Amino acid sequence: MNGIQKINRRKCLLTLLFSAAVVICVCVGVVMNLTTLHDENFDHMGIQTFCMFTVNSNIFMGIAMFLTLPYTVDGLRNGYFRLPDWLVQLLFVSATALTLTFLVSLLILSPVKGFVLIFTGSRFFLHGLCPILAIVVFCFVLKDTHLSFASTFLSLIPVFIYACIYFMMVEVVGQWPDFYGFLTRIPAWISLAGFLPITFAIATLLRILHNKACKRYRAQARKHYLDAFEAEDTRGMIIHMAARNSKKDTTGNIVIPYQVLRMLLSGGESEENFEEYCILYMKECLKHELYQE
Repeated sequence: MNGIQKINRRKCLLTLLFSAAVVICVCVGVVMNLTTLHDENFDHMGIQTFCMFTVNSNIFMGIAMFLTLPYTVDGLRNGYFRLPDWLVQLLFVSATALTLTFLVSLLILSPVKGFVLIFTGSRFFLHGLCPILAIVVFCFVLKDTHLSFASTFLSLIPVFIYACIYFMMVEVVGQWPDFYGFLTRIPAWISLAGFLPITFAIATLLRILHNKACKRYRAQARKHYLDAFEAEDTRGMIIHMAARNSKKDTTGNIVIPYQVLRMLLSGGESEENFEEYCILYMKECLKHELYQE
């Protein structure tokens, strides 16, 4: 199993390094904003920095990346690394929000305020470095969970909520200035009608890149497992895996490695195949003398 263990270890280390880097960069950028009480180029500094989607989306991603750290440490210890589906979904939603932040900074704010101003100081971390790191780690490092089309719609939630708050605070309440220029530089209806489709397009692209990396990873992992167990097909591999795990187990309990079995499904196989493989694994374990009582 050296091949798959090396793959898992490399993925653990990359996730650990990238996640820690994002968490640190988010903390540095937010602290810099909080400790800057006045900036002639930006109205929202100090505690008001939390009014900005840029800051909130970075904090969202920072929290999601921080939650990956215990799993990476555990993966390095036991040789198997996989994030739970809910955390991958959280990373997907936050990566979408952060990608939107990066594109707004690059394509909308930079032409107005200048590239140097938008990507220096705390904004170097929040507008540039954190989004780029988040995109890289989500699309090319965390690649063992396939995302469904339906999950794309969840990525719209943070943008929709912030758009409602922004419109209320700028247009209705008048408490915030239009610091993004979405309601004064361009007609408000264009902003309101355009950002959700743009966000959906961003999420779709991220999901496609992530799923392609996931497909390549699963094919690579499946090949390593087949080679390691000297099997020609998935069923033979499961039989050998169950026999080996049963010999190593001293607890007397059958533990089905369902995450591994799901990962090893080939492209044309369905949930029915997955259930069949779980049953096959359990039956093979029961055949071992450890469970004959």
